[in-house]
Amino acid sequence: MSAIELDHLSITAVGGVRVVTLDRPDFLNVVNGELHRSLVDVWRLLDRDPDARAVLLTGAGKAFSAGGDFQFLKRQHQSLDSRYMIQQEVGTILREMITFRLPVVAAINGPAIGLGASLALSADLVVMAEKAFLQDPHVSIGLTAGDGGALHWPHLIGMARAKEFLYLGNRMSAQEAFELGVANRVAAPEDLFDTALDLAQRLAKQPARALQSTKRALSLHIAQTAVPIIDYGATAELVELGAPEHIELIRDFLGAEKYDAIEVDSKD
Repeated sequence: MSAIELDHLSITAVGGVRVVTLDRPDFLNVVNGELHRSLVDVWRLLDRDPDARAVLLTGAGKAFSAGGDFQFLKRQHQSLDSRYMIQQEVGTILREMITFRLPVVAAINGPAIGLGASLALSADLVVMAEKAFLQDPHVSIGLTAGDGGALHWPHLIGMARAKEFLYLGNRMSAQEAFELGVANRVAAPEDLFDTALDLAQRLAKQPARALQSTKRALSLHIAQTAVPIIDYGATAELVELGAPEHIELIRDFLGAEKYDAIEVDSKD
């Protein structure tokens, strides 16, 4: 398999491992409309690769993904049609990752915020750089934690800790993530990629059918509850994206003049 470029996302082959890189480094890999659609498409594309045995998911530059692009967000503030489309895509991304047949190793090289955190938690194994962190600030900006937070966190850290993490929007450091069982490894930044690639290559060498069927069996723990949680969360978030409270919180965070100056690209 030769290198493949999707919008703001690349796929390269290292033996049986496919390295998927979120590729907006100048913007901390925040998710815009194009990258969002690429995250829908990439799992089906990889599923059709007969030589792929494992996936390594990471971000280019200093961040894994620092959340959502503000232009992308403002477009959803202004357009109900956009909100419907994006929430449908969110549900597809989560379901595709839950049912994806190959093992996925996430190499968290920096901040993983909002959807970035949900992408990390949707992986099978997580390796974090020492200064990386996870954060889901949905509630703090007036949104339902509907793009994976309510689904994944209780499975990983228990309901009580998940509620505190999501309700308050606190950061989780790499060391805390390791101690709570969210991360499998913590590595020095210069060693992160090699550590994650080593794990992915070890997975790629395992008997493929046995590994994939075992992943399927384990994924059923989440899949059995995923549909109602994803559907409710996406619908509730869709409503709140148009709510005055959320929009005012974003205006306060950015500054009203900066928010008003954002030009919305109808094609994004």
